[in-house]
Amino acid sequence: MKDFLWWHDGVIYQIYPRSFMDTNGDGIGDLEGIIDKLDYLQDLGVDALWLSPVYPSPDVDFGYDVTDYCAIDPKFGSMRDFDRLLSQAHKRNIHIIMDLVLNHTSDQHPWFQESRSSHDNKYRDYYIWKDPKPNGTPPNNWLSIFGGSGWEFDQQTGQYYFHHFFREQPDLNWRNPEVRKDMLDVFRFWLEKGVDGFRLDVFSAYFKDAEFRDDPKKLLGLRKYDRLIHEYDADRPEMIPLLKEIRELLEGYPERYAVGETFMATFEKAALYCGDDLLHAAFSFDDFINGPWKASRFRKAIKTWEKTLEGKCWPNYVLNNHDVKRSTTRYSDNENDERSKVAATMLLTLRGTPFMYYGEEIGMREGKFTKSEILDPVGIYYWPFYKGRDGCRTPMQWNSLENAGFSFATPWLPTNSDYKKRNVEEQRREKASLFNFYKQLLKLRKDHAALMRGDLEMATVVPRNTLAYFRCLPEEQAMIALNFGQEQKRVDLVKNGAANCELALSSKSKPAQNYSEQYILDENEAAIFILKSGSVA
Repeated sequence: MKDFLWWHDGVIYQIYPRSFMDTNGDGIGDLEGIIDKLDYLQDLGVDALWLSPVYPSPDVDFGYDVTDYCAIDPKFGSMRDFDRLLSQAHKRNIHIIMDLVLNHTSDQHPWFQESRSSHDNKYRDYYIWKDPKPNGTPPNNWLSIFGGSGWEFDQQTGQYYFHHFFREQPDLNWRNPEVRKDMLDVFRFWLEKGVDGFRLDVFSAYFKDAEFRDDPKKLLGLRKYDRLIHEYDADRPEMIPLLKEIRELLEGYPERYAVGETFMATFEKAALYCGDDLLHAAFSFDDFINGPWKASRFRKAIKTWEKTLEGKCWPNYVLNNHDVKRSTTRYSDNENDERSKVAATMLLTLRGTPFMYYGEEIGMREGKFTKSEILDPVGIYYWPFYKGRDGCRTPMQWNSLENAGFSFATPWLPTNSDYKKRNVEEQRREKASLFNFYKQLLKLRKDHAALMRGDLEMATVVPRNTLAYFRCLPEEQAMIALNFGQEQKRVDLVKNGAANCELALSSKSKPAQNYSEQYILDENEAAIFILKSGSVA
């Protein structure tokens, strides 16, 4: 990597706009609300905002079903509001990343309305239509990840259309050159606006097998969808030339960034899609966002990701997003934030771009809902096996006032019941709060180039259930030690080549001082050391 650009050094903060801040009293967050909180985000220390979709949508999948890719949904504001958000963010050196949902549209999109009107409509081939089998059944065994067949029969035209997600989200036919052209124009529209990058939703599912072959079956899987090997309905080789074309387009604009959400992908598969002429980065949730609270599990994931991406592209890490149970609930069985501080330290000191999710900085917990309260159609369909994604999308908890300061009206989702004690205002006042720890971490990261740009080396002599690693530049080295256990752990500094170091930050609020031989990590403690001389042995 020749140059470090803003996304190498920066921290990206995901905002779920409808849950961040409501200013007009309709119970739904809006662009004006994000503008109002830009000073907060600047003070926190993040460098970029990833906005979940703000395009017009009937909200079957809460914005991930788009009817117009080049407009703003009135419930969020206007294009003038977006332009102001972009301008005000840039004045604060905060970048804006748009969420592009290009695998599918809403069934209310004008293209699909035209497509289903007749076989000879010019937009028919914008989507994936197939005749039934002779017995009237779907063309193949492809399934929807949200339940049931991936094929929906259209009575009007006598064919099935394919939808990887809800039936109201028909998949686009990326083999059609006109679809390709129109979608590249969507990129151009927002690039000309001045946005700084894109997150590509389920991009690896754009292309499907041209022969529509059945996916092979496997024996194990919680859902029917998981009992198929998705060989033909995703990850097709045609994706690579398209990514090259997208990257070439981005290179025409200075310092633009694209990160892709790989669909049901391992680290190895995600790595196929990034490189010098492909995406800048790709998400994989294979090991890092799932699994137990164990140092060995994270160590394996980090080493695998580093090895897989070696020489190809810059890594990225994420603990939370709009589709998964919040890490605070996954990893903690009580109200204290000790584990959250350990997780935050790991996220913000690994080699790569960290992604935060709104409310992560105050340790927002997963919201709890009864069946009658659930809005997410996935939760409704899979109840009680899976209760949906509403729990990680509850309104941001700004203060202890009604509705957590999110809105002066009834929010679209109920606020979490703990908002009176867990909110930004309260945590700002508490010196040892998770919020203030995040601020310290983010500042320390900016103050020490090794924590942003340094190579990563795993420590070799570490106690059980402890993770330790170095971030190394020729001019500066740092050591990070993380205790995932409930017992004190002795870290031998001498054997790890860190005999002369200074404690820069501890999640247990220990004072800064020099250490030369050993350091005792308390239970669930994270510690960051700056080596004072020489390099890692």
